Amino acid sequence: MSVILQILPLALLCLGLSVPSAEGRIWAWMLSIPYSPPEDVPPVNRDLTSPTAVRGSSVVCDHDRACGRGLSCDRHFGLCVPLKQAGQYCRRDAQCVRGLSCMFGKCHRSIPEGQEGARCKVDRDCEGSMCCARHHGEQVCKRRLVRGESCFVPDGGLAFSINQICPCDEGLLCRSGPETPRRETEFVYRHDGTSWTCQA
Repeated sequence: MSVILQILPLALLCLGLSVPSAEGRIWAWMLSIPYSPPEDVPPVNRDLTSPTAVRGSSVVCDHDRACGRGLSCDRHFGLCVPLKQAGQYCRRDAQCVRGLSCMFGKCHRSIPEGQEGARCKVDRDCEGSMCCARHHGEQVCKRRLVRGESCFVPDGGLAFSINQICPCDEGLLCRSGPETPRRETEFVYRHDGTSWTCQA
């Protein structure tokens, strides 16, 4: 019992010294989590009672109409920010200057409807021998595949849902192997997706 009484104050002292250290580490970690509002916006007094937007000063917003000319509402931070130029990061079309669209996360020159690379919803939105397929997650007009091009499409998965290809052009079929008929193989070890091409 006397040994326990001798060790107890030492144990309590060690415990007391370690708790603030652990607490300090937790606070240091929490404070190191980055919080960075848009860099091109000066600090704002978040006064929700003044919805008017003034160019050059940041204003709290929840939609684009709350911001003035040359500004859009960054809905994530709730601030009016200047419109983005070509090549700058964006989340939607309204964040880009006139004549640019937000494609693949950056402001790009807008492509006329129906042309290759233009946004679409269905195949009939695209002109000529094109189809509406995903490219980096965006549905855009892509040209149909010509003779000899690889046409293998995976059954599903991430690769299929982010990037898609069009079917073969009119009069062509997607088939495995060379166009000339070949002997029947005795045993196939694995399916080779690269062997599927558009053939007459």
